[in-house]
Amino acid sequence: MNIYVGNLSYQVSEEELKEEFKNFGDVKSTKIIIDRETGRSKGFGFVEMEQSEDGENAINQLNGKDLKGRNIKVNESRPKN
Repeated sequence: MNIYVGNLSYQVSEEELKEEFKNFGDVKSTKIIIDRETGRSKGFGFVEMEQSEDGENAINQLNGKDLKGRNIKVNESRPKN
């Protein structure tokens, strides 16, 4: 399951994001989107989890949670149009 994570603090690393999600199951990958010009986080990223049930549980538990001073937005990733 691919999960969108928004409203991330610019200080959150991919490893810290993985730590938050691994409490809910196996994490395949994490990716924080970086601005090419500034080299700084754009404030959102994606987490891929092995099991859909684990992903749904993580979404329910982490959406709105404070992470480094920001309330993160967590939902199922939708394909680009």
